[in-house]
Amino acid sequence: MANTVKHDQILDALQNLLAQKDIRNISVSEIAQEAGIGKGSIYYYFPSKDAILESLIERSYEIPLHTAKELASQSSVSAFTRMAMIFQACRTSSSAFQIQSSGNDKSSIQERSHLHEKYMQHIISELKPTLTEIIRQGIEAGDIHFDYPAALSEIVLIVLTVKLDNTLVPSTREEMEDTLRGLVSLLEKGTGAPEGTLNYLTAF
Repeated sequence: MANTVKHDQILDALQNLLAQKDIRNISVSEIAQEAGIGKGSIYYYFPSKDAILESLIERSYEIPLHTAKELASQSSVSAFTRMAMIFQACRTSSSAFQIQSSGNDKSSIQERSHLHEKYMQHIISELKPTLTEIIRQGIEAGDIHFDYPAALSEIVLIVLTVKLDNTLVPSTREEMEDTLRGLVSLLEKGTGAPEGTLNYLTAF
């Protein structure tokens, strides 16, 4: 229990500091001071400042991702419905991230880009195995017709995270909707899904 408490104290400290300054201007010593622990203790839990940041991102968005993975594991639900659950998790997590990451008005464009890059890497790595398995099961059931489930899941998640994050290629709401509708159309035609099956993806 004590280890978990200190681990969370370190993450809380970094989160507090991020509300005041850029990650590049935050030292491990400052994190330790904010957490109320010795600097040496930081390295017992994390090998670097970057590792603390990655863990903070993981903790901040683990609820919608965990929920999505739990729901997606229910094989009694159609593959297409479970895919929609994954898409909704991306949307929910992205919305939460945008609210939190915009909290520090002093953050530079470079700083925000760094945070968003870490966030997108986390989302893709967390959800790719789940989405790949859903697609594979859909293929086995004869509902989905596609030869490369892992490649398809990665393509979908990259498009989703880039568009929903809306920092790498800033878009208007209408442009985002058009891109997501195009993705849905390609998915439905490419996998043999009935038209309208994945409309969840475009529902803002």
